[in-house]
Amino acid sequence: MGISANIYGLDIEIDTRRGGIDPAVSTLLTIALCGPGFDDVFIGDEPEMLLALDARLASLPAGVLATWNGATFDLPFLADRARILGLDLDLHLCLDRRLTLNRAPLPGHAGAYRGAWGHHAHIDTFRLYGDAIAGSNWTSLRSIGRLLGVGCQGGPADRTHDLANEALHAHAASDARLARVLAQRRWSAALRLIDRLDQSEAGADLVAAQRLQRQARTQRAGLRPVAATV
Repeated sequence: MGISANIYGLDIEIDTRRGGIDPAVSTLLTIALCGPGFDDVFIGDEPEMLLALDARLASLPAGVLATWNGATFDLPFLADRARILGLDLDLHLCLDRRLTLNRAPLPGHAGAYRGAWGHHAHIDTFRLYGDAIAGSNWTSLRSIGRLLGVGCQGGPADRTHDLANEALHAHAASDARLARVLAQRRWSAALRLIDRLDQSEAGADLVAAQRLQRQARTQRAGLRPVAATV
């Protein structure tokens, strides 16, 4: 992949009212995908959003998906929700304990992932810009956007479930565009950090779906569920 590679920004917004960021409980509200000349925002029924995103990515020329914290949040969350809903996406993940990023893994997950979506590779732009030190301006995508003068210039977003629909969709689209811009700005460095995923090690992420199945079996047996471990 050279300097002319297609870079696509991806961001999601979720409903945190019931389960925080646990994909076994929380659901998707918005998915944003941006690229050269387009900004796609997927809303509505969750299965339809996921299938529409999968089809859209399949229709695009091969490139690189740019996310912010996608290795620990966006990609495993999307994979979990798809599995829970019984959907077969072309998203493949491989747990990589060598990756150290700035946020704890999703509930039930052991760490960060390398990923690929169909013929698209993945780059987590936190690895290009982020600083894992708490309180640093380089831990937040929107803070970095303000420092660099790109992306959303407003203040920090309220909790997702408090945002009006229009604002929610705007935040997702803005964050997707910003992730793309960040990858473009340091593309020579990004080339060295693009996820390398061999088909033999790529597999669908089943963590949240498996936890729900275990909980259902426990409940059917009349036992009290145990807390999920990370």
